[in-house]
Amino acid sequence: MNKVAVTGASGFIGAYLCRALVSQNFFVNGIDNNLRGEAERLSGISNNFKLFSADVRDKVSLFDAFKGCKTVFHLAAVNGTENFYNKPDLVLDVGIKGMFAVAETAIEAGIENLIVASSAEVYQTPKIIPTSEEVELCLPNSTNPRYSYGCSKIASELIAMNIGKDHFKKILIFRPHNVYGPDMGWKHVIPQFIERIQKEIERLNSRTIQLEIRGDGEDSRSFCYIDDIVSGILRMTEYGSDREIYNIGNDNEIKIKELVQLIANHMDVKIIIKNLPAMEGSTKRRCPNINKIRGLGYNPKVSLSNGLKNTIDWYTSKSVSKKNNDLL
Repeated sequence: MNKVAVTGASGFIGAYLCRALVSQNFFVNGIDNNLRGEAERLSGISNNFKLFSADVRDKVSLFDAFKGCKTVFHLAAVNGTENFYNKPDLVLDVGIKGMFAVAETAIEAGIENLIVASSAEVYQTPKIIPTSEEVELCLPNSTNPRYSYGCSKIASELIAMNIGKDHFKKILIFRPHNVYGPDMGWKHVIPQFIERIQKEIERLNSRTIQLEIRGDGEDSRSFCYIDDIVSGILRMTEYGSDREIYNIGNDNEIKIKELVQLIANHMDVKIIIKNLPAMEGSTKRRCPNINKIRGLGYNPKVSLSNGLKNTIDWYTSKSVSKKNNDLL
């Protein structure tokens, strides 16, 4: 049986990827210390899966998890916009030291293929939209902690490509764009909107509420449902060429004010938007050019409306469950 390792296994994308790999008859060694991930995401995976509690910067622990594996998927990182602003030192430390440790340990363990998760953040404010993999990467301002994550991903790409160039059969990097779905955590834009709307409904006992958003709502993003992202990772791994980089996402763009309205419609609530100043360093538009990954047969299938419904159902049920538990 083909054996693989996944760092960041209890993270959002990592957990979905582990389940997909196991379903395709891979034996998976998952690696996480739950600094940001949650072990509950991996509940129910028993056959052909082993979880290693390890810090991605610890080469000794990594070596134990990498032994006997053919491929390493490196997804471990400290994500979340709040963390970029509030814990930039940790974001950089885990991102850069972790990539060094993974690449070096993978070489020592005789790993054949290294698959690395980068981010749309490496483009920051791209000059060309939709943005292809050839658009230049950017660090606009080293004094703004907002760019700690994007910088760590740029460094990760350089480390993987240059340390590993003579050691792996295949090095692949993917840049996921605005992934969302059930159980993605609470520090991201979609679950935050869901939670805030739900709290206002309960506080006011009304289906008409006011909702604050950062900026004028004209900023746009291209959201991609988690199942489509995982499908893209697996297709890239199987068919992608050595030392190639692939955007994975959806190229349907939506303005944030329209996203909020769509969430509100699904939650059967009327919202009155109150605009607040935008955060410094925020990006006005983000939309990937996915022609390259489409050339491997990838095509996102889940519409934003259907994906949001699944996500809203999950988060509202969790909110009710948490509320009931608090009453016990």
